[in-house]
Amino acid sequence: MGKIRRTAWFFALTIVMAGWMGVLGSFRGVAEASVIASHGGAGDLRAADLTRVQTVLEQKVVMQKLLDYGVSSEEAMAKIQSMSDSDLHRLASLSDRVAAGADSGVGFLIGLAILVILIIVILKLMNKQVVVK
Repeated sequence: MGKIRRTAWFFALTIVMAGWMGVLGSFRGVAEASVIASHGGAGDLRAADLTRVQTVLEQKVVMQKLLDYGVSSEEAMAKIQSMSDSDLHRLASLSDRVAAGADSGVGFLIGLAILVILIIVILKLMNKQVVVK
């Protein structure tokens, strides 16, 4: 390695690379700024949040829970209509979590099947037998 560093081409390459980095570093990037237009204002956001909450309220499980608590779906929608924008947005973001958890066990069954297949593959790789009687 010491012999390579002493050769003339190595010094020349070092000088050329340092010069090239200096040239590239001297260029200034152009920064541009402008105003970004909004996406229709707060009215569209509120309407989207109302739609998301309404779709969750139309689910059978949610409707049954509301009836168990003594609240009709019309009363719930009236209360949601009177909410502030920030409360409605918070409820809509939480309703996404409810909808994600309401897959009726399909995700659990897929995960269980993958786990069983993985255990069988590991046992086969260890030259063990799975005997089901």
